[in-house]
Amino acid sequence: MCEHVHSFDTNTKFIILMHPKEFKKVKNGTGHFTHLALQNSELFIGVDFTNHAKINEIIATHESFVLYPSKEAINLSNTSPHAQHNIVKNMAIFIIDSTWACSLKMIRESKNLQVLRHLSFTSSKLSQFKIKEQPAEYCLSTIESTHCVLELLSLWHVEKIPKDDLQMFLRPFEKMVEYQLSHIKNSTSTTLRFKARTLA
Repeated sequence: MCEHVHSFDTNTKFIILMHPKEFKKVKNGTGHFTHLALQNSELFIGVDFTNHAKINEIIATHESFVLYPSKEAINLSNTSPHAQHNIVKNMAIFIIDSTWACSLKMIRESKNLQVLRHLSFTSSKLSQFKIKEQPAEYCLSTIESTHCVLELLSLWHVEKIPKDDLQMFLRPFEKMVEYQLSHIKNSTSTTLRFKARTLA
């Protein structure tokens, strides 16, 4: 899928925090695609980041947020984070790449993440991750969630991302789903042909 990755720069720094189970389960996941596409991003694997030197440095030098839909979260669909806070440093957004249950554990165990403000968004989009069942209709994959954030930050003029870059951002994800669906279809066809020959 690497040939489909289109990378570009952003004013906002994105930090993908990947749960070890996610890392072991799949090497070609949407967290990796997100990191590869965003030049101003970093990816770390773990559960408890409390004493992680690099992450603590980012928190200390940036206006840092966690993308998490809590009741107190700033909804980017309704307002700019700049309208809510006097932001003087560059923004950093932490994105947790994990299941919902593991994400909650990562926030609970990472004391440095607990003190960060939350960001969320409202979206009517349904996940196009057709090969994976989402826990609820409103749930999106890591790369789809990041795409929504990028669109909204551009809407609020926090980012100035060219339209072509935004359109290309999801390309590796779309190609991955397309590729896996084609293999499922071919596998099903092969199985049916085999059963037909066996019955004959």
